[in-house]
Amino acid sequence: MKRAITRAGVLRASVFFAILIVIPLAGGPVWLLNLLIFTVMYAALSSSWNILGGYAGYPSLGHVAFFGIGAYTIGILFSNDVGNGYLPFVVLPVVGVAVALFSLPIGWIAMRTRTDVFAIVTITILFIAQTLAFNLTSVTGGAQGKSVAPAPFAVDTYDWPFYFAMVALLAVAMGISFYISRSKIGLSLATVRADEDKAHGVGVRVTAVKMIAFAVSCGLVAMVGGVWAYYVGFIYPQFAIDPLITIGMVLMAFLGGRGTLWGPVLGAFILVPAQELFAQSFGASELYLLAYAAVFLVIMLFLPRGIIPSVRERLNKKRAAAAGAARDAAALAERPASSDNVDARAATVPASASASSTSASEVKATVTR
Repeated sequence: MKRAITRAGVLRASVFFAILIVIPLAGGPVWLLNLLIFTVMYAALSSSWNILGGYAGYPSLGHVAFFGIGAYTIGILFSNDVGNGYLPFVVLPVVGVAVALFSLPIGWIAMRTRTDVFAIVTITILFIAQTLAFNLTSVTGGAQGKSVAPAPFAVDTYDWPFYFAMVALLAVAMGISFYISRSKIGLSLATVRADEDKAHGVGVRVTAVKMIAFAVSCGLVAMVGGVWAYYVGFIYPQFAIDPLITIGMVLMAFLGGRGTLWGPVLGAFILVPAQELFAQSFGASELYLLAYAAVFLVIMLFLPRGIIPSVRERLNKKRAAAAGAARDAAALAERPASSDNVDARAATVPASASASSTSASEVKATVTR
């Protein structure tokens, strides 16, 4: 499970994040940066979900509940004043740790189930959180919503802090995912995903590693929710705890390849722009959802394990076939040389035999004399 840090991997990550950082500095239309904010947001959400749903194999469908908790936490803390505008970003790690700790008892109960039952339990958590958001009007504002104080940023660069905050959260989520994938925790999670009963049998601390994955995943999702709430400025229960957000992060992980580092990111950078493109093409109608689903279905039909694992598998097959062909060619090249050696050895046999016959004749003649 442990993987070495390769130069190609470091270069790939460096180029990717360098491009993300340079894009707003290079200028461009406002709509492009807005699209990138939500694309990077979903990439961070999907990467965070992948820690639990991908590496551990527990497909949570209620992660948006913690997204909403993070959003409402920022809304409650900064409903009147945000200071110089950067204070909500500073408290994000505290929010993430608090939500991670808050999620532990929930995860302990939910993760006593497995696979399909676990998915149903997490959906229940989603609707419980949404119901509380609608009814705890003194805290959340209910259906009237909860406002966040506007940020005092310059108009020309207003979106920049939110964008860079999302990029930073994506980097954190990917960094944690990479650490997990090459650590003992990742090996334990892979064992749990393959067969949880056997994982118990070989001494894996199943409950501990599952709780770590659940808490880390929920804490990261909550921080992304906090940045989202600060950016949109107003929080409604139906949007902060929207099942479509969970569906989005799950689909993106499956599309790119769950259990991989770059799969959720690739899925987000395909589906979010595609959704926006279809929404503009089909206008206010809901037909864009059909086109959005069609893209996903087509890719899953041809690449059922996700883009990255499927492409990697095909490349490995081609490499194996090429290696086999090279071995066959080498064997054919060696065969004539081997035949020549056999012929040479065969040619020496008569000479040796005649020499032996001559010696035998001489001996016989000597004895006769």
